[in-house]
Amino acid sequence: MTNGTRLRLSHRVINLGLGANIFLSLVKTVVGIMGSSQALLADGINSTSDVIYYIVVKVFLLLAHKPPDTEHPYGHGQLESIAALVIGSFVITTAAAIFWNSISNVFELLTGEVQSLGAALIALWIALFTVCLKIFLTLWTRKVGRKSGNAAVDALASDHRNDIFASSAVAVGIFLARIGLRWLDPLAGALVSLIILYTGISILRDAAADLMETLPGHTLKKQIESLLSAMPEIRQIMEIHAHRFGPTFVINLTVGLDGSLSIKDGDRIALRIMDMVHNELDFVSKVYVYYRPALKVDSVS
Repeated sequence: MTNGTRLRLSHRVINLGLGANIFLSLVKTVVGIMGSSQALLADGINSTSDVIYYIVVKVFLLLAHKPPDTEHPYGHGQLESIAALVIGSFVITTAAAIFWNSISNVFELLTGEVQSLGAALIALWIALFTVCLKIFLTLWTRKVGRKSGNAAVDALASDHRNDIFASSAVAVGIFLARIGLRWLDPLAGALVSLIILYTGISILRDAAADLMETLPGHTLKKQIESLLSAMPEIRQIMEIHAHRFGPTFVINLTVGLDGSLSIKDGDRIALRIMDMVHNELDFVSKVYVYYRPALKVDSVS
């Protein structure tokens, strides 16, 4: 996938999600207030925060696709992971605010400090509509995220997914509140906040792993070793290092060759390694190969 196609797909899914969340934030907030549903109001606040960090993601995504320059020779792809960090931070902050407000309302209802007439029926229908819409957005955003390898889009897909659970909890809370258990409506809002909190922590963890250059474990190493094993000229694989830049990796390899080879032969082998790894692994943008005389291994008698 070219960078242009990847950028278009990412912007398309972000724009759709932004439009959907603007609509949901307005509808859920208004209906939550007018329909006396603390749970739906909490979900509306969640959608409002979604709007804010969708805008943040759009800005970061544009910056991430700036071409390499003298200060950033590998490009600006890391900004995608930074955008995911921003998303996670917004999500966690939203969760804390919703939880505190919801628990306060539960306490007030149980102690009789305030009285609730129960949520209006339209609040239940809005919650169910949100579940259906978020199922569609989750499936499409996840598909684009996997296809593009964009950490920020993956983070948005996770947020959509958890909105399904959040809105389902809202729907259940509203239904139970309408049959008499009115304190369950704000309690559902608190449950929503815990789901939102889990989402935020997951997004932060994944984004931090990208920025700390956590690699896909033995999988990447085995793939590279399998490719190099097909070249008999390579006596040893000394080092394999990889650095993530957005959706791609820069690979640094050190191999051991026959010490009697000329520099010209060593360069020829190194170029073959570079071409092979770059061509066979789609997620690799650059390959650097260093070669040394293979170390002698003492025989065991």
